[in-house]
Formats: sequence, C-alpha cells, structure tokens
Amino acid sequence: MTTPTPTPALDTHVVVVGAGPVGLMLAGELQLGGAQVTVLEQRHAPTTQSRASTLHARTMDILHQRGLLKQLGTPPQGGPGHFGGMRLDLTGPSPHSGQWKVPQARTEALLAQWATDLGARILRGHRLVALTHTDDHVHADVLADGHHHTVRARYLIGCDGERSTVRELGGFAFPGHDATKELLRADIADLTIPDRRFERHRGGLAIASRGPGGITRVMVHRYGTPATPRTTDPTFEEVTTAWKHVTGEDLTHGRPIWLNAFGNTCRQADRYRNGPILLAGDAAHHQMPVGGQALNLGLHDAVNLGWKLAAHLRGTAHPDLLDSYHDERHPVGARILGNITAQALLLLGGPEVEPLRAVFGELLTLPQARTHLAAMISGLDHTYPPGPGHHRLAGTPVPYHHLHTTTETTDTFAPLQTGHGVLIDLTDDPALATCATPWTDGRVHLLRATVPPGTPPPAFTAALVRPDGHLAWADGTPSSLQTALHRWFGPPHPHAARH
Repeated sequence: MTTPTPTPALDTHVVVVGAGPVGLMLAGELQLGGAQVTVLEQRHAPTTQSRASTLHARTMDILHQRGLLKQLGTPPQGGPGHFGGMRLDLTGPSPHSGQWKVPQARTEALLAQWATDLGARILRGHRLVALTHTDDHVHADVLADGHHHTVRARYLIGCDGERSTVRELGGFAFPGHDATKELLRADIADLTIPDRRFERHRGGLAIASRGPGGITRVMVHRYGTPATPRTTDPTFEEVTTAWKHVTGEDLTHGRPIWLNAFGNTCRQADRYRNGPILLAGDAAHHQMPVGGQALNLGLHDAVNLGWKLAAHLRGTAHPDLLDSYHDERHPVGARILGNITAQALLLLGGPEVEPLRAVFGELLTLPQARTHLAAMISGLDHTYPPGPGHHRLAGTPVPYHHLHTTTETTDTFAPLQTGHGVLIDLTDDPALATCATPWTDGRVHLLRATVPPGTPPPAFTAALVRPDGHLAWADGTPSSLQTALHRWFGPPHPHAARH
C-alpha cells in the first residue's frame, strides 16, 4: 500500500477562519497593512442567503474611507430605524446618515474582491478541526477534500460566527445566557400580503416586508412562547402556523426560499485575545440581530483589529497596541449587547411591557434622547479612551469635511484609503510637520489643507487620524502629538529621529 505524500504546510502571517463579511473585511484590512492572510472557509461556495442586510452610517463611512462605495453603488435607503420596534429617526453626523439595505451576499462579494485584489488567499471547503499554539505561533489542522492539512501562522483569528470553532478550541470563556424567546424568520416567494412594521397583535409580533425580486421576508413571535433548542432551521409549517395564530393570515400558498430562527441569546467572550488567537464578530459576541447591529458591530471589530495586528507583524507597533483591540472593542460590544437586550424586552414582551413602551415612546420624542440612541445604533458614538491632549474629539470617528490642498479637492475620508494614519494640518504649522517627520516613513501621511470657502470648518485645526478613522489627537502641543504618534504608530524612524 502506497502512503500518500503529505500536503506541504501553508505558511502565512495570519489565518482568518470564516469568510463571512467580518472575516473578509479583516482579511482586506490586514493585507492593506502589509500582512499576508489566508482565509479558511468550510463552505464550498459563497452564500446566496442574506441573513443581515442593513448597513449603518458608521459602516458606510468606513467603506467610504476605504474607497469601496464606488463598487458598492448607491444602495437603497432602509427607511426609518427603530429601537425595540419603536420608530427611531437615525439621522446623525455622517454623510451616510440613516440605514442602507445591502444583501449580505453583495457585501461578501464586495469584500472578497477587495481582499483578494490586495493579495489575500481564500480557501473554500476548508474546515478547522484542531489547533495548537505557542506564545507566538499557531498550528491549525484543517480538513479539505477528505485530507488533513496543517496551516502554520503567527496569528489565527476566529470570525466563524456564533458557534465559533476557534472560540471553543482556543479556550475562550463565553459567559451570558442562551435564548429564552425567539423570532421565526422566512423569505417567501409567490406571496402577496400587506407589509407590516413591528405590528403588535393580541397573540404576538408580526413583521413583513416585500423586497427586491418579489421576495417577502416575514418574522413572527408568539408572546409567551419559549425558544426552541434547535440544531436545524424551523420548518415552513412552524412559520405558517405561528403567522396564522398571530395575524389570521394564511401563508401556505407561498414558496419558502429560506427559513431561520433567532433568539435573544446574549453572550460575550471574556477576552478577545488569547496569545496568538483572537476573536472578532459573532465569534466574540452573540446577540439578537435586531436592527442590523450584529453585522455592523462585527465589521467595526475587524477594522479596529486589522491595522493594529498588521503593525504588530511589521514590528513597528507600540508594545501595547495589539492589546488595545480588546481594551477598546470589548466595552463597545458590552454596551451594544446591553441595548440589544433592552430592545428584546420591548420587542418580544407581551402585554405586560405596554406601560414601558408607552413611557419609552414619550422619551423618543425628546431630541436629546433620539440623538443619543440614533448615534448608538448607527455606531457613530463608538468612542475610545482619549489619548494625550484630551481634546473633546479624541477617540471619536473623524468627522467628514471637504478640504482643499494645493493640487486637489479632497476630504477627511479620502486619505484613509491607503490604510495609513493621517495628520491633517489646517494651520501649516512647521512645528507639526517637524514633529511628525519621523513617522512619515509610510506609517503616517501629512495632509496640509485648507477649508473651502463657504463650508463649515472642522472642530479642529490639526488632527491625527488612526487608520481605522478614529482621532488619536487633536489641537494639542507638539509634544503631545509626539506622544500620540509613538503610542499609535510605534517608535520614530531612527534615521529621521536624528535630524
């Protein structure tokens, strides 16, 4: 008997497990930062399903900053938002204010093309079955076409969803609670029923929306019905029975395209990093996908992590930079899980929550309350601990403004396409340029600009923007700028530092 020749190990800087939107976004971010990425995906082909179809303002800003909106085109507006099924205007400080409807399959296709154009390798039909690691390497045992392969990398990141294999094999605790209530969901063809927006009936909640291609998505919850432990999707009969109980309508003449159930599970990994193994997206936090927050939260994880890990691999990072991923994103995740839990109570509670909904409805008429919740859901209030200088904008996403340079019309988003940091100088202060020079070796781009006449000026005259679009410093002293540069972009270039 001939012994088959072992498949040679694949070596890469980073293995990303999962080719959903979060894994693909992360692969692109890492490649943009100079890392070599291999993505492992157990599915043999991209999904045609669209579990998540809502992109919020902060996500659209990020896609704009990476130059991806041209390929995406102009998606349709998703209409008004909601908080627990209660109408909420999502207008906020973003050029992409509101919410946008993009099928998950389209998002994945866009990000896959971007990542592969940058050099990422996507291996489909590859399932992670085991892993071992030291302090600085990971060995992943992968099953593909009935054969075991070993992939050796410096880091491995789980973007493999709520039932994450990486989380389990990597030894991450995942505290929280499982679902106690659930919504049944179906995409149905050949169906004509009225659209329903969070209609509360005597027996439950009903939602229906006719989308592109004549497909109607319905969601239904029967008040007081506990979540069913599931290993498979619900049957069409379950959906039609529940829908008839709640609304009295018959859906059985429709043709089911996709069936799904989701509940109010709320769990979050106690840490996002265990040595060379990290988690992002639903692998790091499992929440009810209400209002599209789950997908957007995961994409923001990827954008926060990608540039930091790439800098760490290049050897240019501050020693604590990679740990700042957990320090920044874990509190954001916990806060989002908290607001989703509150929404689940308002959305899935029966008649007993009506007094609470009435009080909450009054609060939503107050401008300050509306603005607060809209920014939270849209991701526009994700603020990280401020750095040196403590300007009020430090840690916040950079606001969008038109700018002029000596050669072109630009804006505060465009320079971020390269994945580098940007020092925006509206003062033409030589001291700032001198201070930043040791980091202009490809890590930070100096943008001297002016504000076009007749346009509102930014709330800063100089700002250091991280590759993820968050402000690291604004309007401080040159010494505080130097501290911020060192913190976020590593030590100064040794030759430039001597000048």
